[in-house]
Amino acid sequence: MGLSVTISGLDRLFGDDLGAVVDVARQADDLGVAQLVFPDHVAIGPRLDRYPYSSRFPYPPSEPWLEPLTALAAIAGATRQIRLGTGVLIAPLRPMLLLAKTVATLDVLSRGRVDLGIGTGWQREEFVEPGMAFVGRTQRMDDAIAACRQLWDSEPPVSFESETISFSEIWSEPRPVQTRIPVWYGGALTPPMIARIADLGDGWLPLGPTTDEIAVGIETLRHAFGERGRSPDELGVRVGLPLVVGDDGAVDVSASVASVPHLAAMGVTTVSVALGRFLTTRADIGPFLRDMVDALGG
Repeated sequence: MGLSVTISGLDRLFGDDLGAVVDVARQADDLGVAQLVFPDHVAIGPRLDRYPYSSRFPYPPSEPWLEPLTALAAIAGATRQIRLGTGVLIAPLRPMLLLAKTVATLDVLSRGRVDLGIGTGWQREEFVEPGMAFVGRTQRMDDAIAACRQLWDSEPPVSFESETISFSEIWSEPRPVQTRIPVWYGGALTPPMIARIADLGDGWLPLGPTTDEIAVGIETLRHAFGERGRSPDELGVRVGLPLVVGDDGAVDVSASVASVPHLAAMGVTTVSVALGRFLTTRADIGPFLRDMVDALGG
């Protein structure tokens, strides 16, 4: 079971030295953390009550958010083996060609370590650019990933046509180092989501469902993979690990990882922790990561 670490809560953990995330990434790499993930918001409006995945959004509008692909490019040069993920990148906010080029560039510079987690976004206030409206964003995301797949995987020149994107006879080099960029979708497992993961994706990022619902979802996705001639074993599932906090306010690592064997038996491939949800200082990060890697047998 791999450990994925989401870098969030930047204001509390890093204050006015956001560049220190690179130091933390280097430390995580040395400790054997499997994956480092950045969430994504290009802007935040005041309507945090629209957050659909829990009772409340965990950060204020003033919270800083590094642009994920830019941050991961800096981290690529400071690390050797840790996977570089987004969780989730709001794909409909990016022009498709720029998204394809940026992800391919990051994969080349990291020597094949990119995991692209994507979603549609929920903050209407972020969708201010002409041609990138909040309404219609799901179709744009689907078309963008299908087009990116063509640019990444097909011999150029490449042509593509869909409802929202079309191009003819173009080159976009360099292409990724990985034979296939892993694309992970975040969100509820509706029938359209099942189809897009099975057709275009490689993994699921559950946001909000119970453990029992995740188990059912995994079986549904594995069946959908099989229907399309794909091996169900190809499916990746990254699940947030509920952390147990003791009376002293510290994380009880042993208790927190007790559910991991059950999650693995369900088909979960990676467990995730978000640093900004529970740590209070930067000095806490290193010892916590070391204890988590040791507890998971890393």
